[in-house]
Amino acid sequence: MNFLEDKCFITVKDFSVSGESFSLLLNEEYQILKTHPQPTLDKLGAYYEFEDYISHTDGKRTFFEKMYHFIKRKAIRDKVNLINSHQPSKGKILDIGAGTGDFLLECKNQNWDILGIEPNEKAKVTAVGKGIKIGDTIEQLESNSFDVITMWHVLEHVPDVEHQVAELKRLLKPSGTIIIAVPNFKSYDAKYYKSNWAAYDVPRHLWHFSKTAIDKLFDKQNINLIEVKPMWFDSFYVSLLSEKHKSGKMNFVSGFLIGFISNLVGIFKNEYSSHIYILKNK
Repeated sequence: MNFLEDKCFITVKDFSVSGESFSLLLNEEYQILKTHPQPTLDKLGAYYEFEDYISHTDGKRTFFEKMYHFIKRKAIRDKVNLINSHQPSKGKILDIGAGTGDFLLECKNQNWDILGIEPNEKAKVTAVGKGIKIGDTIEQLESNSFDVITMWHVLEHVPDVEHQVAELKRLLKPSGTIIIAVPNFKSYDAKYYKSNWAAYDVPRHLWHFSKTAIDKLFDKQNINLIEVKPMWFDSFYVSLLSEKHKSGKMNFVSGFLIGFISNLVGIFKNEYSSHIYILKNK
């Protein structure tokens, strides 16, 4: 994919750590945005080192964190039910970006053979403490060995997205299923909040996807996009964080209102704050 610096879609600030600004470059064919400049691998980890990075902690210090984990429990059950509906004969599941392991724990409880990949040491220790088997990288894993591969809000974090998709193809069994969840920069809440949209989350998010982008990226590897589903709660979560970026405080009324409107618009335009993509080998 080619990206030209004069095709800047929007300029966005890192609200969480550095305060630096980054350009999001547009590839028109794929309808995908690339964060520019992308931090080098040796420097990228520093952008994740802040207490409020919620997917790397089980913290319930604030009302917002408590609400997040309450919704997370239901979302995990829904995710596993979705997997079971597309892959009823339970086998081996790989979750890339396993975080603190709660999703894989539910899979394990439902008799899946589980493996997680998680680079963050703090999150990894928490997951292992729950009895979750965690590896460091996917490169050493055997080809054609997984019935299901999941990446819940992780694909946007990988430096080389085309290589990552090729690796998913290599690891998946011919009859297997890939499930990807990523934010959608064409949603109503993205357009409403513009540079304050929390799901841009630069530079931790290196890529920003549309439905066209996912379809084209996986089609190159002969993987077929068979279904796209909305993530209803994401519009509220992202809008609340976007309100904080916009005004410096968590405005619950405005955040919930924009989240509700985003879902309502999504019903008519089929563009939600985040999408779940179900993909299978052709």
